[in-house]
Amino acid sequence: MTEIDDVDRQLLRMLHEDGRRTFSDMAIDVGLSVAAVKRRVDRLRESGVITGFTVQVDHTKLGWGIEAFVELSYTGTTPVGEIVRTAYKVPEVQAVFTIAGDPDALVHVRVRDIEHLQQVIDSLRRAGQVTGTKTLMVLGSWTRST
Repeated sequence: MTEIDDVDRQLLRMLHEDGRRTFSDMAIDVGLSVAAVKRRVDRLRESGVITGFTVQVDHTKLGWGIEAFVELSYTGTTPVGEIVRTAYKVPEVQAVFTIAGDPDALVHVRVRDIEHLQQVIDSLRRAGQVTGTKTLMVLGSWTRST
């Protein structure tokens, strides 16, 4: 486990809020030199604490405003790897969470409209050894920022 201090936490928070924030801007906020901030960020990247920098997209503006979670149940002999492969083949799938208990997986999907959602659900039902589905539509969301 990598040890981090309060300055590292501040840097992580700043980068989480804006992955394009400059080292010089962060250096001012944390009271360190630009070189010291760069060394800390490099160390956090090399140790695997920072795994990458991403862009956040407003999917509604691209016409993909409906999100849902689909619970998938499989036959009892289905390997976990097969569960992931089944969902991975569907391009609308954003994430797959294999879980203990019933159901076997929780699949996050993003679609254009209700008809498209129905097509995605049908596609998931036909794939692999799926024995049942339950769909939960997202009405709103909140994500912890740090």
